[in-house]
Amino acid sequence: MDAERYVGMTVERAREAAGRDGWALVRELDPEARITMEYREGRLNLTVRGGVVERAWEG
Repeated sequence: MDAERYVGMTVERAREAAGRDGWALVRELDPEARITMEYREGRLNLTVRGGVVERAWEG
């Protein structure tokens, strides 16, 4: 699955699309959030600012 395709979408639209695309878990993150870098297969990470996805990656 191409996580980058969610960049530029509203977070609501990205969540809907991710569900249709089969992502098991979607995690929304603030651009300044500190996160652990453990890899979790099937998880889509979204960095969201102002309701719009700025970055998206698997794991």
